[in-house]
Amino acid sequence: MTQRDEFISIINTLKNLSSMISIEQRKALLQQAVQQYGLSVDEATDIISTSGLESGGSVDYFEVLGLDSLELENRNESEFVRLVEEIHEEMYSASLTAGGRPRTDGRTEEQWRTLLNQARDALIDPRKRSTHLTTYLTNDITVAPNVPLFVDNMALIPEGEFEMGCDDPDAFYDEQPLHKVYIDNFYIDQYPVTNADFHEFVQAEPHWNKRQGIARYFPDRYLDSYYLHHWDQYNYPDDKANHPVVHISWYAAMAYAQWVGKRLPTEAEWEKAARGGMAGQKYPWGNILESGMANYGINIGQTTPVGKYPPNGYELYDMVGNVWEWCLDDWDENYYQSSPTSNPISGSSIDEIMTNFLTSKAYHVIRGGSWYNSFEYIRVTKRTRAPAKYANSSIGFRCAMSVKS
Repeated sequence: MTQRDEFISIINTLKNLSSMISIEQRKALLQQAVQQYGLSVDEATDIISTSGLESGGSVDYFEVLGLDSLELENRNESEFVRLVEEIHEEMYSASLTAGGRPRTDGRTEEQWRTLLNQARDALIDPRKRSTHLTTYLTNDITVAPNVPLFVDNMALIPEGEFEMGCDDPDAFYDEQPLHKVYIDNFYIDQYPVTNADFHEFVQAEPHWNKRQGIARYFPDRYLDSYYLHHWDQYNYPDDKANHPVVHISWYAAMAYAQWVGKRLPTEAEWEKAARGGMAGQKYPWGNILESGMANYGINIGQTTPVGKYPPNGYELYDMVGNVWEWCLDDWDENYYQSSPTSNPISGSSIDEIMTNFLTSKAYHVIRGGSWYNSFEYIRVTKRTRAPAKYANSSIGFRCAMSVKS
């Protein structure tokens, strides 16, 4: 497949999810076409136009059907779909009986019925609805010039302000208050680190294998006795190559990140990435949660291959469910009460933590919930902690990387 064909495939995928993109999304696609796929702006523009993908973001499908996105709050998936279908049928029938009278919005009745169909199709499909919600519930963002949107299975999270935490009275104390945080551009892995990925690391750095070096001689210091517990000496289970690696201590996750030239994300970076560009929503895709959206609540009973469930608005997979993910920060349950408003990180600076990570004795933040946890734990605001040497069957990690200025 040529680079042009790859870009066309991306555009067609977006078109299948939603026929409407925002102006900022269109700019980002053009930037990606030039920087990642070697196309000219004119070529990319022609591909987008030919696909029928419309830009402008002037049509809100919730508004078309007279719905508030908060309708999602108190309805399960089947109830919401039934509501959309009922409203669509009523409005479509009314349009059919309207004859040729002019509409006040300037559309013909035929154009209005086409829009009604688009609204219904976008809102009854969870993935299409997530894309549409992302367009209309995002904070303003700025994509840095000449910064690729994707690099080696890492996605760019654009700089800007977002609302971190929540003001839900039923949320845990340490998730409050809701507060605004500014984050610089950074990259984050689209997928959690897998067994196959970590296997390459321990082959290159055998002192991190559970039978040698650090893992053998210093288990009480950097690792507990469950480190790589599911591996058979030097190898992961045959059927788990593409599953997220688990039974990994914070120290081992940090060592891997350094080995690949990356780092762990800060807690604030993780939450901004997990939200997928959405504001005020409980999960990366909105406020509705069903078993087909994430691996949680012992529905499967174990980890699943990365990428099995739909991505969020930043094209990140498994940000909630499957495995908890280590963050760079020291744990501080009161941190939100006094945290900085720009690039916050608890404990020390990124450089100091990366340089001196083997001396850390703190508990560290984990985010995202896992295959084992109930729905309360896979909200994007849920935060908890674990000892740095803790190696549990539900904890893994993904890496991040600062954008060089």
